[in-house]
Amino acid sequence: MKPIAISEQEYRDKVYACWLGKNIGGTLGAPYECKRYVNNITFFDPVPKEPAPNDDLDLQIVWLKMLEDKGVPPRLPSFAEYWQRYCAAYPWNEYGLCMRNMERGLMPPVSGWFENYYVDEMGSPIRSEIWACVSPANPQNAAAMSWMDSAVDHAGGEGTNGEMFWAAVESAAFVVQDPLELIRIGLAMVPPACNIARVIREAVWCWQNGKNWSEARERIATIYGSIQPCNAIPNHGFTIIGWLYGKDFGDKLCKAVNCGFDTDCTGATLGSLLGILGGSAYIPQKWIDPVGKMIKLHKFTGKFNSPADLGELTDRTVALAETYVAKRSQTTAFGNKTRLPKDALSTLYLNEEAAAALRQDPRSAVIADGDVDIIFHYNGDPVMYPSVARRVSVCCRKNGAPVECKAAIEVPAGWKAAPAGKNAFDIVAKEVKGRNTIGVKAKLAGKTCSAQFTILGPDVAKGYPSAVQVEYCPTCRGRKGTCVCTRT
Repeated sequence: MKPIAISEQEYRDKVYACWLGKNIGGTLGAPYECKRYVNNITFFDPVPKEPAPNDDLDLQIVWLKMLEDKGVPPRLPSFAEYWQRYCAAYPWNEYGLCMRNMERGLMPPVSGWFENYYVDEMGSPIRSEIWACVSPANPQNAAAMSWMDSAVDHAGGEGTNGEMFWAAVESAAFVVQDPLELIRIGLAMVPPACNIARVIREAVWCWQNGKNWSEARERIATIYGSIQPCNAIPNHGFTIIGWLYGKDFGDKLCKAVNCGFDTDCTGATLGSLLGILGGSAYIPQKWIDPVGKMIKLHKFTGKFNSPADLGELTDRTVALAETYVAKRSQTTAFGNKTRLPKDALSTLYLNEEAAAALRQDPRSAVIADGDVDIIFHYNGDPVMYPSVARRVSVCCRKNGAPVECKAAIEVPAGWKAAPAGKNAFDIVAKEVKGRNTIGVKAKLAGKTCSAQFTILGPDVAKGYPSAVQVEYCPTCRGRKGTCVCTRT
């Protein structure tokens, strides 16, 4: 297959419009977030003087710094490192519960689902654009990177499927315009019977079969609705409704937001996609003027050399993409003009990388030692029960690929560990309390790597009530213990 050529000038403009659309859509929807009724807006109401601070954008700026520091493609342990460093104050839903897990020593992907009711929420689908922008016209690669992102706080849930879908759609949107083609490409990257895929197909069915906007919205809200307004499933349907039913940039955003529920997220995601599709010329000036080019970081986002405005964010995103595409991509190249080979669609539908990402074990933790990722497979909950044997196993990756290793483990005093096959061990203990450390040493060609993994006792893994968030600070309302008030 010949590579898809992308005009550097067009690409840069689309990246800028992506971030601009993100700001506009998020600001438009912010006043109506979590409202369950139908809205009736046709423009900003109230009209702002600056963009609303939005985790939809902030968390991706954290990943931007991670990619600048660590390189592209990312590694799963880096997400845990940067989340703990810059996102620890966020208390909401899956954010707070993944931090609770990491503080207990549980690393991604097990951090993303264990005692986490919110795995089906919107916290990771809203972080898709960075992967599309650094891997344009390479949907499967963008989707695979987004799997790692979502593993921190949504592993195994519909939040993962949602982020993979949008990352693929937005990546393909750099070279494809047809919405139905883009939707099919996105669906090719996720499990075919997952609820994200089903609700998206329902929204498309409504549009293709003459249902009006309000009928489509009612079907999505009724059939796929959730007690949680930030549940990803209905909100994905609402975003698709806005995209397909709207007449132009503003009408599409307003239709998505008018559906209700997680409106800042649906508006921000659709705004980003429309920016990629049409570039900056597609966004009317009247929608740009109230938000301008500034970036308004949320107070819960940690301090670092974040971009001063959308222009700097665009420059830094483009720099990452140019390096990554030049060094790693076999399907995309930058040039003076966008050129699509005859088999371009076949290339865009490739999904081996996305499928491989989905096959990764969510009942595991990944820790880095140098350039090697050590994976500890719990083969169950990360909890040991007295006198109940557990078979665990170890494997390694280097540069993203599996690598042969010979593993040994060290268990706490009083525990027993017996070999149970290649890099597998049966562990058992008469008494299990608190947090317990399993030491792992893995011998690879020419080196030995090591890591320590946590397994909990039942006294500290008593479950967590559904639909309940972590404790927050009464002063700043950040996550208690890591909130804004604790910063120096």
